[in-house]
Parts: sequence; structure tokens; C-alpha cells
Amino acid sequence: MPIDVAINPASTFRGTIVIAADHPSLPGHFPQQPVVPGVLLLDHVAAALQRWRRLQIAKLVQVKFLQPLLPDQSAELLLESRAGRFMFEIRRETRLIASGVLEADEIKSGPMESVT
Repeated sequence: MPIDVAINPASTFRGTIVIAADHPSLPGHFPQQPVVPGVLLLDHVAAALQRWRRLQIAKLVQVKFLQPLLPDQSAELLLESRAGRFMFEIRRETRLIASGVLEADEIKSGPMESVT
């Protein structure tokens, strides 16, 4: 499912992430107790950055995965622009799922495919 977006062009991006239970990455991560892979969350951060600022991730400065996100759970993605870097948080209700700092650059190749 694509990210549902609400954009504030000044300095903040907000979106909602929901990974369907039938996503192809889930059966192997982990069998009988699927958890959304961190790389899939980062794909959503990258897609949001491209949609919001037409930029791509150049460097992941810091990334922390603190809580699992389960299939079909809804999480909020917040991206903020600060001092030439972008900070992100992914939250489920009040719990922080993941956070990080990244650097971005102009998109050098064709547009990124939408994340499903």
C-alpha cells in the first residue's frame, strides 16, 4: 500500500505506513510471527523523501529500530529537515518504532518505484 501523505512544504512531512499481511517479504521474516523488516520501513522513508523533496537518500547517518511493527498495523512517519539533514521517526501510537538521521542528494537516476 502506498504511503498516505500530508505535506507541509516548510520543514515537515507526515505520512502513514501500513504493510499488508500478504506482503511478500513477511513469510521469511519471521515464519509464524511476521515482523515488518527494517529495510522495508527504510524503503518507505526513501519514497517519502522522494515524493516530498524530490531527493534520494545519499547516506544513512544513524538508524535505530526500537520496536517491531507488525503486519496491518498503522504507523506514522515524520520527516523533518534540519541543518541540511533529515531526521525521521516512525511511531505507532506513542511508541517509537524507528528513528534516524539521513543525508540526501538529487535523484541521479530514474524515479524510484512506489513502495507497496
